[in-house]
Amino acid sequence: MRAGWDTIRTDVRRAGALHEGPRRSKGESIMGRFINGRRRSLGGAALGLAGLVLATTGLTACKPPIPDTYVALGDSYTAGPLIPNQSTSPLGCLRSDKNYPHLTNGAIKTTKFVDVSCSGATTKDLYAAQNVTPGPANPPQLNSVNDHSKVVTMGLGGNDIGFTDIVKNCATQNPFGAGCKGDYVHDGRDELQERIDAAAPKIDKAIADIKKKGTQAKVFVIGYPTIIPETGSGCYPLVPILPSDIPYLRGVAKSLNAMLKARAAAGHVRYVDTATSSIGHDFCSGSKWVEGLIPTSVAAPVHPNAAGMRNTATVVKAAINAVVTS
Repeated sequence: MRAGWDTIRTDVRRAGALHEGPRRSKGESIMGRFINGRRRSLGGAALGLAGLVLATTGLTACKPPIPDTYVALGDSYTAGPLIPNQSTSPLGCLRSDKNYPHLTNGAIKTTKFVDVSCSGATTKDLYAAQNVTPGPANPPQLNSVNDHSKVVTMGLGGNDIGFTDIVKNCATQNPFGAGCKGDYVHDGRDELQERIDAAAPKIDKAIADIKKKGTQAKVFVIGYPTIIPETGSGCYPLVPILPSDIPYLRGVAKSLNAMLKARAAAGHVRYVDTATSSIGHDFCSGSKWVEGLIPTSVAAPVHPNAAGMRNTATVVKAAINAVVTS
């Protein structure tokens, strides 16, 4: 019997140590103190259990969100300048509601859509606001990528090598001129290839940062369509680029796409080839998908028209749906 009382005393001591309470009054029996101690122990256990439940609920609440959004990043070849209808947010981005992101949206397995592409954008405009006229400025494009992003397409790189200035420089009305190749290839250098090489680490960083922000997103790097005839020497004077410059500029366009494809592979994301499907629909074609310097449909010079956007959307949708199946 004494061993039993020793056990009770030990339990009482433990209860008192774990759950401090008022000391036993003179009239309180050992058994009463034991019972009160047990009550306090049970109360502590209940509080501990409640804490565990709350902690578990908190962990459940911290689960990542279900991704549901398609985010389109890009320059004018994504935005679709002058193709009706143009967005007013901001108007200076010249973003069409018939560009390939808008045509892709609704045909892929996402429920929300954000298009922040903007004409004139370079990779730096992923990180900083892009001033456009009329404004306001287009916010940093990467701001739209987050844990809710399910699909992200990026069409950038052309403006990083100075695409607009190249077109302006190579267009000439003088059929006897020297052309533009010599402006870029001289002294054992090819300045445009150097620009492409310099753009590669910028594309690498862009891919890495998209993946970092959109942790659940499938990322697609979109190449540029065929702009210059795949063969031959062009269509001067319809498009006033000298025949001697056409093979060189064709090579530049191919090199840019090759760089984008290589950087996508290095970043473990997918490259979407839009050039192959658009061969024969260049700016010299009778069924052009890229306009010449003097557009024959409502689109910007040397940019995709509505038909070109429809083709790009077809290719992009197929690439996304091959990967994002639910």
